[in-house]
Amino acid sequence: MRGRVQAVVLILSINLFCVKCAHTVDFSIEKLSGGLNFTSYNFSKDAFGVQGNKLSRTESRLFQSGNELFRTNWVEAPASVESLDGLGPVFNASSCGSCHFKDGRGAPPDEPNGTRFGLLWRLNTGKKNDIGANLPHPVYGSQIQDHAIPKISPEAEVITTYDTIKGYYKDGSPYVLYKPHYTLSKLAYGEIEEEYSLSPRIASQVAGLGLLENIPIEDLLANEDINDEDGDGISGKANYVWNVLEGQKTVGRFGWKANQPTIMQQSASAFNGDMGLTSSLFPEDEFSAYQEEQGPPKQEGGSPEISDRQLERITLYVQTLAIPAKRNTDKPEYLIGRTIFNDIGCESCHKTSFTTGNTSTISSLNNQKIFPYTDLLLHDMGEGLADNVPDFEATGREWRTPPLWGIGLIKTVNKHTRLLHAGRARSIEQAILWHGGEGEASKNKFVSMTKTEREALLLFIESL
Repeated sequence: MRGRVQAVVLILSINLFCVKCAHTVDFSIEKLSGGLNFTSYNFSKDAFGVQGNKLSRTESRLFQSGNELFRTNWVEAPASVESLDGLGPVFNASSCGSCHFKDGRGAPPDEPNGTRFGLLWRLNTGKKNDIGANLPHPVYGSQIQDHAIPKISPEAEVITTYDTIKGYYKDGSPYVLYKPHYTLSKLAYGEIEEEYSLSPRIASQVAGLGLLENIPIEDLLANEDINDEDGDGISGKANYVWNVLEGQKTVGRFGWKANQPTIMQQSASAFNGDMGLTSSLFPEDEFSAYQEEQGPPKQEGGSPEISDRQLERITLYVQTLAIPAKRNTDKPEYLIGRTIFNDIGCESCHKTSFTTGNTSTISSLNNQKIFPYTDLLLHDMGEGLADNVPDFEATGREWRTPPLWGIGLIKTVNKHTRLLHAGRARSIEQAILWHGGEGEASKNKFVSMTKTEREALLLFIESL
């Protein structure tokens, strides 16, 4: 491994010299993470909130109104003035932007009672309904909601603690990982008697999602290898989930287990589960009959509480957020890291590029060459990352490959570097070290590298 990388370093150094002299190689296309229409050069704290190019005048107006709606806090009903009401009765957040701050990523607490935002806990009972979805708990629903409107009790508090795991690279350099544990306390509506599992989920950055939605389904399925027929240890598969609007199962693309098929359904599900707001897609909130019996009657904010027009504005806003361009592409370490990334197998799941389809009603999303570094498929990530919560076709050990584009700007936008589905990794380095299952071989190659090789790989990933 080391000899091969050293040879690559020498070759790339020569190539870089030639590039500077003769300009024979052009990496400008690869810089355009979101294609010609959806690549931004804003690398500031607002990097994830930039509008894409070539939107129509109507689309641009809807983007602006969707942006405002995304950031506005909902309140309990009835409001004294015309506003966004219907929040709760129990909820995790009062606005989209409170979890996706500046369209970015949430963070878990560092201490048992520390500050967190954008982290919630799915509650699994181990039972499914006739369409394959997890059945909600009869009292607490499908997730723990730790906030409530006045006179209503929050469902519970979740206490987070960490075990410290120490390890060493092959060259003797030490590393540390942190394994989280979650405990329910202050259960307001009685103990949860039946067996259950808690699955933490962190809010991800939302830039670029419209492009991922527009990747042709046949291009996604072309990367499936459910039985690992090529013997490379990678066996990605699509998740087939319930599409509410179509009334049938379709391929999932969004969420940590690819359990949502479209941005609109993902948004409506978040309004419902995270904020307690009903919509035409999800007309019932999760405040159970038992919970309602324990307190004052809940107030309705309309039926539904979020209108189709509001849901469409949010959807278009998320669909048309641009993704920041790659950075550091002129540095020798970038090209070295790029080669290592492919050489150790990262590209097997984090697919470099796709071309979007031509059927989106937002024409500027069509026919874009993009570089998201994901296959949007499910992969077994090993026991260390398992939550033991199935989700449609996803097992308790499987997760969707997250896109890597924009990963290096999370610290700039959100002031942290917490990664993976629960935010347990505190850096890109730790995220790699948590890889198991189908990612075990690549992780082991990373552990065997020299410090220089590791730094080159990390610089490449941070530049995406």
